[in-house]
Amino acid sequence: MSTEEMISVDYEIFGRVQGVFFRKYTQAEGKKLGLVGWVQNTEAGTVQGQFQGPSNKVRQMQDWLKSTGSPKSQIIKAEFKNEKNVKSLDHSTFKIVRS
Repeated sequence: MSTEEMISVDYEIFGRVQGVFFRKYTQAEGKKLGLVGWVQNTEAGTVQGQFQGPSNKVRQMQDWLKSTGSPKSQIIKAEFKNEKNVKSLDHSTFKIVRS
C-alpha cells in the first residue's frame, strides 16, 4: 500500500478578508484537516500563505478557502500556485504570521 502523496501549495485570497478573523479561521481549518503551513495578511489587503499535507486534505482546504472562509469574509478570488510534491513537510504546525 502506497503512502499518500504529500503536496505543498501557496495561496492568496482576495476580497474582504482582513479584519474578519480570516487568519484565525484559516489556521483552525488547516489544523482540523491535519495540514501544516502559515497564513498572513498582506499590505495589499489580501491574505496569503502556504499549506502542506496529504493531497486529499489539501484539496479540501482549497475548497474551503474558495467558498467558505470566516463567517464575515467575502471571498472574491482564491489563487493557488507553486503546487508541488514534497517528500517531507517544511512546517511543524499551522501558524499565523504577524507582519
